[in-house]
Amino acid sequence: MNLKALISLSFLSVFAFAQAQNNTSYWQQHVDYKMNIDMDVDNYTYTGDQELVYTNNSPDTLSQVFYHLYFNAFQPGSEMDVRSLNIKDPDGRVKDRISKLKPDEIGFIKVDKLTQNGSALTYTVAGTVLEVNLASPIAPGESTTFNMNFNGQVPVQIRRSGRNNAEGVALSMTQWYPKLAEYDFEGWHADPYIAREFHGVWGDFDVKITIDSKYTIGGTGNLQNPEIGHGYGAPGQKAIKPVKGKYTWHFVAPNVHDFAWAADPDYIHDKLTAEDGTVLHFFYKDDKEIIENWKKLQPKTADLLAYYNEHVGPYPYDQYSVIQGGDGGMEYAMCTLITGGRNLGSLIGVTAHEFAHTWFQFLMATNEQKHEWMDEGFTSYISDEAMNVVMDEKKPNPQAGNYNSYFRLATSGFEQPQTTYADRYSLNAAYGASAYSKGAVFMAQLGYIIGKENLDKTIKNYYKNWHFKHPTPNDFKREAEAVSGMQLDWYLVDWTQTTNTIDYAIKNVEEVNGKTEVTLERKGLMPMPIDFYVNATDNGNEAYYIPLRMMRADKSNPFPDMKRTQLEDWPWALPTYTFTIDKPLSEIKAMTIDAQQLMADIDRSNNTWTKQ
Repeated sequence: MNLKALISLSFLSVFAFAQAQNNTSYWQQHVDYKMNIDMDVDNYTYTGDQELVYTNNSPDTLSQVFYHLYFNAFQPGSEMDVRSLNIKDPDGRVKDRISKLKPDEIGFIKVDKLTQNGSALTYTVAGTVLEVNLASPIAPGESTTFNMNFNGQVPVQIRRSGRNNAEGVALSMTQWYPKLAEYDFEGWHADPYIAREFHGVWGDFDVKITIDSKYTIGGTGNLQNPEIGHGYGAPGQKAIKPVKGKYTWHFVAPNVHDFAWAADPDYIHDKLTAEDGTVLHFFYKDDKEIIENWKKLQPKTADLLAYYNEHVGPYPYDQYSVIQGGDGGMEYAMCTLITGGRNLGSLIGVTAHEFAHTWFQFLMATNEQKHEWMDEGFTSYISDEAMNVVMDEKKPNPQAGNYNSYFRLATSGFEQPQTTYADRYSLNAAYGASAYSKGAVFMAQLGYIIGKENLDKTIKNYYKNWHFKHPTPNDFKREAEAVSGMQLDWYLVDWTQTTNTIDYAIKNVEEVNGKTEVTLERKGLMPMPIDFYVNATDNGNEAYYIPLRMMRADKSNPFPDMKRTQLEDWPWALPTYTFTIDKPLSEIKAMTIDAQQLMADIDRSNNTWTKQ
């Protein structure tokens, strides 16, 4: 049986699998959604009913639950609106636009009725969160059924979701349904929707969307009735007739934690079957200005899929859709919504990034609000590596841009620890550089510490052990420790929980008794192991490796053909370290700390000594 056929079974194995996560046995909740939606495309409203079977796999008895009502953010006076009005560098897509929305332009989700196993429930709407008191507590191991009737209005496109985006896409339906909040070993994650990311419960979705027959839908799940046409049916297959001018689209999505879709009457729908059998769908406007680029994007998307399959782990679903919509680029279950009026490089680049999120955030479903640097940073790292190969960029270090962005952040005076909640950064720019760039550097620099081969193996093991789960930073660190044999708590703590910086320098070089004595200095608070390279006058190169004592292990020589001398380890508290090179100073042309520039040293000007 292949992996794709095992998806529905794979989540069951989660509960038989016990792994230490912050001193607890791992568990996760489960949901099964059934939803029927009737969409009015003329006034951008919809009605729906939802049956939600919730299984409590926690050791706790639950007396309340919470739902996210994300569309409520798009109303004047909401937290998203007020935050955008007060932050010094508001998102250009938001600014003051929410404050100016008219009643027929706002977004909302209104709950009309909610029951638990047939009993009516009391609830309170608090902004973007529905607070629900249960009729009967849910004991550990028990399941309960919630039935809900609701209605919604799609807001004018401002951020991620909405109608009639800047490129004319009619409906970008993301975070559009009442979504049960996640409960895990930390408790409830009923965070308001202010600006950033999302967190969801793993489960199976069965969704029926009734909409004007002229509209084509792309999104999460596998279409169960391709006979409606719109590019889904077999070649030459005649589409069935609509009922009262509408089709009911039936999608099933196994083992996901979100459901998104987009619809437009002018979508072109192309399909491409990738090497691994995944069907890639492409939905884009029938606009002559963009068609050529969208055609060229398709084989590159297949190449990206092959790269991620090889370097992270196999894509487990039957389909993936790249959809023109939204306001930039955003990842969802089995799909992404991206703006499509881009040059080819940008179009492939945004697809590479959002597609990579399938692995880093979706399959390894970290809490994006708390660990934004993991999903955005890991995604930035692997997508930059993929672009370097797929686009034949030939960059010596595909992460150089991320390093430079981090350096600007670290020296700006605005850096906050990466433990900062995604919505709590003082500046949007600080969030972006921290989550994307510093997060990517975390991964690249880990390769410097443990070795690139060990980094590659760590990523694959991380996928193997944590896909379809909710890993934490400690879980990733433990995978790296298991692969490398090193102790890495110091790295996780200093890099993500502080704003300590790395700054090593060649402090002094002198000849002593016919040999060269070198003194290095740790000027920054964050420790690192040191790769030190010597270029001799006879054109001979050799390396010296100084392990960090608290690592309790060593890495292999990154250049096996180069002679390397391993020195005594360097305890962090000692500000200087002196060693001797068995050559007179006259025979040395240059010496460098970290010649590969994989260590995020904020001042590289003092990393090199050159013979005068």
